[in-house]
Amino acid sequence: MDIVISNQSDLPIYQQIVDQIKNQIMSGSLAEGESLPSIRALASGLQISSITTKRAYEELEREGYIVSQVGRGSFVNAQNKELLREKRIKIVEEKLAEAIDASRIIEMPKSELMQLFDILYEEE
Repeated sequence: MDIVISNQSDLPIYQQIVDQIKNQIMSGSLAEGESLPSIRALASGLQISSITTKRAYEELEREGYIVSQVGRGSFVNAQNKELLREKRIKIVEEKLAEAIDASRIIEMPKSELMQLFDILYEEE
């Protein structure tokens, strides 16, 4: 499992972990039933507090992405990929609506907004 913590991100560390694990589940990098590192092992590997890692795992479990079993660990939960995809599409729609609203405030033409979209979409 690959997780990179950015000190320059506006997101709290636990949220960075949550988002990256969700992305890995959605992309198939983490398969259904795959075990996750223990809370202590992940915290140690990332050089962060176990409390932060525990909070991330609790959030993932609350949202149904993982299941935890006492004495066994945490595992990727069986997912309805289509439902997860729909949730992600809704997030994209909301963020695009925000971008459109912001562009209207500064009276940015649609053509310029689309050009910006194309540039950003092609970046890696």
